[in-house]
Amino acid sequence: MHYKKILYFGGQKSGKSRLAEEKILELSSSKPYYIATYDNSYNDSEMQVRIDKHRIQREKKFYTIEERYDLTKVIQKENSYLVDCISMWILNNIEKDEKALITQLSKLSTIQANIVFVLNDVNSGVIPFEKESRKFVDLTGVIGQKIASFCDEVYEVKLGIGVKIK
Repeated sequence: MHYKKILYFGGQKSGKSRLAEEKILELSSSKPYYIATYDNSYNDSEMQVRIDKHRIQREKKFYTIEERYDLTKVIQKENSYLVDCISMWILNNIEKDEKALITQLSKLSTIQANIVFVLNDVNSGVIPFEKESRKFVDLTGVIGQKIASFCDEVYEVKLGIGVKIK
């Protein structure tokens, strides 16, 4: 059996999570895993509303795993996973070395499992003035390139429409 790696990227509220959910359900022969990467320890009520909306959206279709730092700990062979989202994973790991994150992704690329990644496109604007923001934008670009390099398919999402670019 050939397992697929797929990336959906786009702006906020572009519809990428919905399309990614549809894709992993299509690929899975059994109930897939939804890896939620957001660190909700900031007590951000607006983000809690978004989290709740995502939970309702996926309801009983997925097993949920919350993992903020090390995706290799939870992704196992011969299963199907939706990682939503890589942008939050980058933010959680912002203090880590770029090489460590690339190494983790390289390990994921070799696991015989269906993995659908979701990534926010933050690289179309100006270079941020603030150091941490600049690091996040730069890492998002580097990480996005790495994931796209080993994915079988890559979709850019705008207005709820996914356009296959690979």
